Amino acid sequence: MQDEIRQPTLLLTGASRGIGHATVKKFSVEGWRVLTCSRQPFDARCPWPGGEANHIQVDLSDTSSIVAALEVIRAKLDGRLEALVNNAGISPKGEDGARLDTIGTELETWNQVFNVNFFAPVILARNLKNELAAAKGAVVNVTSIAGSRVHPFAGAAYATSKAALAALTREMAHDYGPLGVRVNAIAPGEVETSILSAGTEKIVETLPLRRLGQPGEVADVIHFLCSGQSSYVTGTEIEVNAGQHV
Repeated sequence: MQDEIRQPTLLLTGASRGIGHATVKKFSVEGWRVLTCSRQPFDARCPWPGGEANHIQVDLSDTSSIVAALEVIRAKLDGRLEALVNNAGISPKGEDGARLDTIGTELETWNQVFNVNFFAPVILARNLKNELAAAKGAVVNVTSIAGSRVHPFAGAAYATSKAALAALTREMAHDYGPLGVRVNAIAPGEVETSILSAGTEKIVETLPLRRLGQPGEVADVIHFLCSGQSSYVTGTEIEVNAGQHV
């Protein structure tokens, strides 16, 4: 009876804007407690309940910062974690917003991008394995359409980190499955957020659905993968991109 009334908990990285912001709203409406992680301190304008008490400020590009954050996260849990959503991602640009390619991207930038986009999900999931297993929880990794093809705006480091994250999803599904933990990914395409690049409208003209996606539409798919509705789904990557991949 106690488990039936227990409020499920989500740990979400990259919660401060766009898809992350919409995900907090979606899960809050569905009755979840949401622990948010971002580089920024909690913004009092965020409308969800318990936001400041459930916020963890962490720099995912810094391993020591993640380790320190894990202590804080565990203190906010009761030994169970129903969902981990690795949404945080960075895609540095060159001068005037230029795309960074494989030739000109500095090694330091490669390291920073992979730390946030790839290694942070590895570290968080591995260190919260017991809590996820106790709840028979779910992990969702947010990849990208750029992980499967060269994108006109997404940099090479970002794209390859997202391709690696897709492969990691399969490996994690294999490893965490015996623990009762499901691991899936979603690959968003062109979603209407504050970080859209100039020229995106040209891509939208070629999409089968001929429109940008909304952050809430992506959040709905994330919620599906964390809910009992997807209880027999693991190791998959769902394209959320208006048919951009076809």
